[in-house]
Amino acid sequence: MGPRGRIVTAYLCQTLGGHMRLRNIRGSRNIEDRRRSGGGAEAGIGGVGLLVVLAIGYFAGIDVTPLLQGQDPYAQGQSGRAPTAEEERAAEFTSKVLATTEEVWADLFREQLGQEYRPPVLVLYSGVTQSPCGGASGATGPFYCPADRKAYLDTAFFATLAQRLGAGGDFAAAYVIAHEVAHHVQNELGILGQVNEARQASGEARANALTVRLELQADCLSGVWAQAVGGLLEPGDIDEALNAARMIGDDHLQRSAGRVPQPHTFTHGTSEQRSGWFTKGYRSGRMQACDTFGADRL
Repeated sequence: MGPRGRIVTAYLCQTLGGHMRLRNIRGSRNIEDRRRSGGGAEAGIGGVGLLVVLAIGYFAGIDVTPLLQGQDPYAQGQSGRAPTAEEERAAEFTSKVLATTEEVWADLFREQLGQEYRPPVLVLYSGVTQSPCGGASGATGPFYCPADRKAYLDTAFFATLAQRLGAGGDFAAAYVIAHEVAHHVQNELGILGQVNEARQASGEARANALTVRLELQADCLSGVWAQAVGGLLEPGDIDEALNAARMIGDDHLQRSAGRVPQPHTFTHGTSEQRSGWFTKGYRSGRMQACDTFGADRL
């Protein structure tokens, strides 16, 4: 087993053993598994190292291009390997969490909006992959691409979240999945398109401010999902999600990178804002509570 496998194994042993009650939950059919197609995990920085760089760039709004040293993070490698048993466990966990989002949002769209919900496909990949949003989206960890209505996730990011970003726990991992699905919810509602048009017509600071509201709304929608799956949770699960939200706040990540926080560069919101909006969604259980664009104060 290589370094990547050992990291994922250690994470799974610590966190995915017995928290969310997913034993009897079905797996989602909306999984596209690209892990056997490689992804450049053996070149340059290396799979996990590259993932860390991309994740920090995505969450902190830091230009990581110099760190990539000419690597194309969206170029897909030709050589791959079969996932380990531990990585398959992570994939199974992801599939079951995704299935809960499918059921929750189908119910909420019908009950709260009178609409039909069309779930996204979640792409599992190893190291790096391609997407229609590719280079246009910048350096990124887990992400949602509205162009193909797919969420992209390297399950090794769960280990990055726990070991490098200080946000361990299986529900922290579930929160990451729920957050990307929340972007799909925004896409289904037409919000992503409207925000993208507004960003293109704005200067950098204004565009970043709009992105913050978009991301905080996704955090709030993640909280709405969390309330709906409350029967699957155990004590401490919500605390794991809140801790994850704090650990990936722009201000915390910029300080962790040795920088003085620069609010005009924020793209996801502060730790307090991210945890606060998740809590608001969790307490209300209603999508209407997540109107970050109409809020005077975030």
